[in-house]
Amino acid sequence: MEANTRGTGRLPAAFLTPGSSSFIEFLADHQPELLPGRRSLPAGMAPIEAPHGTTIVSATFDGGVIIAGDRRATMGNIIAQRDIEKVFPADEYSAVGIAGTAGLAVEMVRLFQLELEHYEKIEGTSLSLEGKANRLTTMIRGNLGMAMQGLAVVPLFAGYDLDLGKGRIFTYDVTGGRSEEMGFAATGSGSLFAKGSLKKLYKHDLSAEQAATLVIQALYDAADDDSATGGPDLTRGIFPIVSVITDEGFRRLADDEVGDLARAVLGHRLEQPDGPQAALL
Repeated sequence: MEANTRGTGRLPAAFLTPGSSSFIEFLADHQPELLPGRRSLPAGMAPIEAPHGTTIVSATFDGGVIIAGDRRATMGNIIAQRDIEKVFPADEYSAVGIAGTAGLAVEMVRLFQLELEHYEKIEGTSLSLEGKANRLTTMIRGNLGMAMQGLAVVPLFAGYDLDLGKGRIFTYDVTGGRSEEMGFAATGSGSLFAKGSLKKLYKHDLSAEQAATLVIQALYDAADDDSATGGPDLTRGIFPIVSVITDEGFRRLADDEVGDLARAVLGHRLEQPDGPQAALL
């Protein structure tokens, strides 16, 4: 796949030969060293201290799915970045939230976006949501060598299934193992606390606005108990990234919208520091 050095302006033969609709397979055949998981670290080196991103939460609602992430990246006990973006559109009807080694995770998301776009151009149609989730499984499994050296990437994938007419959520482990979650999910260092919050507050008939409030409540609870998770920062105007996916496609809520919801949540927390209470029965 090397560039043509003779100045003819023609593309290399690899670009013109019919083959797989998977860009990742194409890259693996012709220039595998460009794949994140194919890069090797020097033997015997200590684990790299790299920025890590947490926490991602997601919940389905009546008409779609919502996915959100806090804005903090940490490097050991240091806050490496206060306004990192962890939620990205994968295509028109799906999104990925990243947890783990931030640099590798962002690179994996960009490759995943290209993979879906490449498939659509070659096949003339988009992958099913199930197919997209499977492609992400393959990418995570390809990063297993890096994960074993401490550079793990554990995303959360959510989207609107046009065939089933509903939102769906998929979680992964570092080996690429995939699980479909019912109703809500969380990943990252604060996921234990976020998922506990979601479990108590989630309802099947939520509206999109109620679901947005729910994920902000869950991220607040995660930040309350996990130092690697950042809560809403009113001083700097830094709020969680919240994105909604419906049959109309992907939409990221504006900072003003999220800011208003975050301020409402914080206002109630002044009266109830532990957040809204679920009924015992």
